[in-house]
Formats: sequence, C-alpha cells, structure tokens
Amino acid sequence: MIYLKPYQALFRIRFINSLQYRFAAFAGLLTQFAWGLMYVLAFLAFYRSNPANFPMSFSHTVTYIWLQQAFVALFFLWFYENSIFESIETGSIAYELARPVDLYGFWISLTAANRLSRTLLRAVPLIAIALFLPHPLRLIVPTELIRWGFFLLSMILALGVVISFSLLVYISAFYTINSSGVRLLVAIFADFLSGAYIPLPFFPGSIRTVAELLPFGSMQNMPLLIFSGYLQGTAILRGIGLQAMWLVILVVIGRLWMKRAISRVVVQGG
Repeated sequence: MIYLKPYQALFRIRFINSLQYRFAAFAGLLTQFAWGLMYVLAFLAFYRSNPANFPMSFSHTVTYIWLQQAFVALFFLWFYENSIFESIETGSIAYELARPVDLYGFWISLTAANRLSRTLLRAVPLIAIALFLPHPLRLIVPTELIRWGFFLLSMILALGVVISFSLLVYISAFYTINSSGVRLLVAIFADFLSGAYIPLPFFPGSIRTVAELLPFGSMQNMPLLIFSGYLQGTAILRGIGLQAMWLVILVVIGRLWMKRAISRVVVQGG
C-alpha cells in the first residue's frame, strides 16, 4: 500500500486539476450530444429503409451510440496525455527519470486521471439527457443486475486495455523526432477497429472477426455491446476473458519496451 501512495497522490492531483475545466467539459457535452443525435438519426433512416437487413436491433444500436458518446474521453484513443509527449520531445523526461517512482506507473496515473475526470464531467449529464429522449431515440438501460456487473467489469478492463495501448504510443515517441504523425495514424486506425465509427457487428464477417480478436475489439466495443444487450451468455464471458488476456499482454509488452527505451535515452542540453 505504501508503494502505491505516490501514484495515488499523482492520480488525485491530476484528477482534481482536470475537473477545473468545466466550460471545456460543457462544450464537449454539447458536441457529443450533437454527434450522438446525428448518428442516431442517420441509423434511424437506414433502419427504416430496410429494417430486416441489420445485425443489431435499433434499440441496441441507439444504446451503443449514446454510451459511446458519453464515454468518448474514456475510450477514444486520441485523448492522449500530451504532457507525456512534451516531456519526451523537450528532454524534461530526465526529471521524471530522476524521481523515485516507476515511470510506467507514473504514466498510468496521469492517463487514467485525465480520462476519468473528463468522462465524469460529460458522461453523467449526457446519459441523463439520453434517458429522457422520446422513443425510439432514447438510451435503454438493462434490467438484469448480472448484466450491470459484467458491464462494470468490462468497463474496467476496457479502460485498462486503452491505457496500456496508449502507453505503447507514448513509448514510441522515444524513437521519433516528432510523434504527431504516429499518434494520429494509430488513433484513427485503432478507433475504427474498436467500433468508434461503426459498431463492429456491422463489419463484414472476416474483418469483424479479426477486429474482435485484436486488442481494439477489447476496448469500447465489448462493454458497449454488453450494456446494450447485444451480447448474451457465454459470448459475454469469452469477451471479458479476451479483454483480460489483452490487458496482461499489453502491460508485459509495454514494460519490456519501456525498459529497453529508457536504457537508450540520451538527454542533451545544460
């Protein structure tokens, strides 16, 4: 417990600091509501044109979209912690390496606090609004208690997968002069394969299978499909097991890669 105190303190400081940006959160809330409503209305037009030709029911899709917009800061990969990239590119990473804390854990605390604080300010009001929209545009809440349990567990694992994958992008900055191209390309690719633009059940069969087996399918895709009611029975257990597996794999890869990258760091300047 004593070992975790520095990371808990860092998490608390970063979390409280991020909560101060309430106007930015309000602007983000309006943006996510507008995007969510646009997506819902677009899908409604498609469903009405041919209601029998879709892999998900409309209520499942609507719930998926509203939750996705509510938790956009939690799961979309392009919500990076920019201070990490700046510390690497400017050389101030030397100060962080001199601290008596594990750099990997340090970055996890920063990233988790940043994502959770942004989500708290946006998710609660957006979900409240989506619950009171007229049928069939409203968010549908599951009634089974066990589904809520699976959803919360899957949310925690999904956040872990997103953060551990983000750390791989941070570590890659040690090998580039400017990381903007890498992080933009990775974010677009990862968000597409995680169902950020189109839910994975709408993907063609073979592409969907590959996306679900990759770590991207263990990000927002899994908890949102569980909450919406699309996944049932053993499919939920398999999905959660896959999330846990990818979390372990990404953390191991990240720690090994960071150890190698730090051993080769050269900081120039006075």
